[in-house]
Amino acid sequence: MKTGYPDPRLARWDARRGKRNLSVEDTEIDWKAYMAQVEGVINGTYDYTQLQGDTGPLVYPAGFVYIFMGLYYVTGRGTDIRMAQNIFAVLYLATLLLVFLIYHQTCKVPPFVFFFMCCASYRVHSIFVLRLFNDPVAMVLLFLSINLLLAQRWGWGCCFFSLAVSVKMNVLLFAPGLLFLLLTQFGFRGALPKLGICAGLQVVLGLPFLLENPIGYLSRSFDLGRQFLFRWTVNWRFLPEALFLHRAFHLALLAAHLTLLLLFALCRWHRTGESIMSLLRDPSKRKVPPQPLTPNQIVSTLFTSNFIGICFSRSLHYQFYVWYFHTLPYLLWATPARWLTHLLRLLVLGLIELSWNTYPSTSCSSAALHVCHAVILLQLWLGLQPFPKSSQHSQKAH
Repeated sequence: MKTGYPDPRLARWDARRGKRNLSVEDTEIDWKAYMAQVEGVINGTYDYTQLQGDTGPLVYPAGFVYIFMGLYYVTGRGTDIRMAQNIFAVLYLATLLLVFLIYHQTCKVPPFVFFFMCCASYRVHSIFVLRLFNDPVAMVLLFLSINLLLAQRWGWGCCFFSLAVSVKMNVLLFAPGLLFLLLTQFGFRGALPKLGICAGLQVVLGLPFLLENPIGYLSRSFDLGRQFLFRWTVNWRFLPEALFLHRAFHLALLAAHLTLLLLFALCRWHRTGESIMSLLRDPSKRKVPPQPLTPNQIVSTLFTSNFIGICFSRSLHYQFYVWYFHTLPYLLWATPARWLTHLLRLLVLGLIELSWNTYPSTSCSSAALHVCHAVILLQLWLGLQPFPKSSQHSQKAH
């Protein structure tokens, strides 16, 4: 595997010294496109179909526009890239703080693993501090949301979850897990106000664009069928391009994604011994007395929900690594597995990092990534044991 920058435009070779010589301007990829798209809104264009940048049309929800509009003004109309990179460096530190707070409450991951999380990923440092993508902004809001959920501030947690979705749609991969937690905690009727917060915030943020062209806004900012270019894929390089682009392949991935989510919900997340339909009832009316959700139940459900979506994504691009990088240590260490020693878990982390640092991706790097994902999925399935049958019988007898 050969490693390098994710785009040949990013590096200029100094032939005399044989070293990469990067200027600040060389490090951004989509920043200028973001600024052009935001500038269109500032100039009075609210029709999403008319908002364009150097790399294509605006395809992110309204929260992205407002946040990057603020960055537009702070950075002198987007011209001060060094200032933007300093802001994103602070954002990176804030992300680490929020992640550490989550891990502190779960008490599952050995302390030495945090060294690798902080220091060992060239790709993550690049995505945050140099490339100025919107993915880190969405993820810091997501981790803030999880901290609020752990503090039992469910309303605020749902609010910031929706705000993260409004920056980039990938956060929806956590949504099945969040829905399961809301039903577990509140039942169907109790969960409706929290779901209303999520939906209402999307409407409020998108209102100027919805009033101008509702179809254009929804089709652009929440385009679930958007086609990805084969040249940038990290996870499916070993497939023929025709198969990668085929709709049947996309539908098969969606079916596998939904099936695995359902299996985890039925057999791993729901462990009270009752039917999963009991989640729709008010918690006080369930046969098994409701127990407060533990930090590990909340974090495990959310992180697993997102990871399953990553495994069956139609394509993963290099900046998408931050969608799950900070969750990997928990996924590997949260459940006991004697066959997966500390050394093997570190090896899995290392192979994943190597796969994401290989440019252009190869059949071997993509295959290695899928093997590592399969190992994590297997250990999650084997580590989370379903509700014991003997306990179910004893509760029925009681």
